[in-house]
Amino acid sequence: MNVYCYARCSTCKKALKWLDENNISYETIDIKENHPDIETLREAYKKSGLPLKRFFNTSGQLYRSMELSKKLPDMTEEEQLTLLASDGMLVKRPMVLLEDAVLLGFKEAEWQARFINSNH
Repeated sequence: MNVYCYARCSTCKKALKWLDENNISYETIDIKENHPDIETLREAYKKSGLPLKRFFNTSGQLYRSMELSKKLPDMTEEEQLTLLASDGMLVKRPMVLLEDAVLLGFKEAEWQARFINSNH
């Protein structure tokens, strides 16, 4: 599985530590240097079943400086995907891409259910 993360992100550090502690193998992709392209994001969005707004890093500096909370409601899905693909710092992290699912952010209970309880 691929984990898009940012080295200086405390949530990403917690998530990777949790994966290591639970002996779950993964590959990290630096979301800033090697951000997901529009096709990867489109596929992740469809697979996730989540609203597209959830893919945005709403607490990030770039999101706030661009005033995206005001702009997103008026943007089409394609415009939002294009924007997400333009800069990895706009994407919620960590973003975990699995065969059949996508995890955004690190919620230990959600990860526990996904990786431990399901023997995935």
